[in-house]
Parts: sequence; structure tokens; C-alpha cells
Amino acid sequence: MPQTASRTAAHRRQGLFPCEAEVARRLSQSPSEWSAKALVLERAGLPKIDPVMGGRYWPAVDAFWRRRYGLTAVEASALDGVENLDAL
Repeated sequence: MPQTASRTAAHRRQGLFPCEAEVARRLSQSPSEWSAKALVLERAGLPKIDPVMGGRYWPAVDAFWRRRYGLTAVEASALDGVENLDAL
């Protein structure tokens, strides 16, 4: 593979918009398994491939999985009652 082609392939695996083969690798899936699963997961909120960038925005993919498994940093808290500002 010429150096330019290998550099292009390396760029497609790195960065914020990795190629689908790299997304599959990061998620421990084969590319063929991933393509079928991605279609189903997109209906559940997995970010779609950005048409301009040609890949899925990786931080959004990571956030999708964190939400799916309840690992989000921000959670809504339950109200604990009416505030009593005269108590101060």
C-alpha cells in the first residue's frame, strides 16, 4: 500500500468520525455483524452516519452507549418537598 493510502486509512480509523470498520472494532464486533446491528440500534437512538463527514460522531456513539447502560453523569433528582425559605 502506498504511503498516501496507508495515511488515509489511518485517518479513517482515528479521530471523531471513524469509519464503520473502526466503529465495529471499538465495539468488539465484526464489520458484518455491526452493519446489521447498527440499523436496529439507529432506531433506538444510535447516531447515524454524518453525510458530510462520512462517519458516526464518536463522542455521540459513546454517549449513546453510556445512556443505554445508565452511566450518564447527569441524572434528574426527585423533588424532596416544598422549599421553606423562612427556615433560614
